[in-house]
Amino acid sequence: MQCPKCHANMRTFDRMGVHIEQCDGCRGVFLDYGELEAITRLEQQMAPPPPVAPPPAQVHYVQQPVQPGWGAAPGYGHHGHRKHRGLGGLFFSS
Repeated sequence: MQCPKCHANMRTFDRMGVHIEQCDGCRGVFLDYGELEAITRLEQQMAPPPPVAPPPAQVHYVQQPVQPGWGAAPGYGHHGHRKHRGLGGLFFSS
């Protein structure tokens, strides 16, 4: 068989059941139909499996008590009104 590029002699090699033609002149490699897929399949079988990534670390959040953003004293609600804490809250201040 002659090389389609430089017309030099070509040799056939058998690599793990795949026939590969290589040119003696230009060293070009030529594959028949399906040989590239066979090489790819063999490569995947021989490659080590990809490493398994550890699961992401879980982040635990601590919920802070909600305080008014405008600097109001604790105990006051949304509009500056004092929250009702039952009957004791009317007579005793904290």
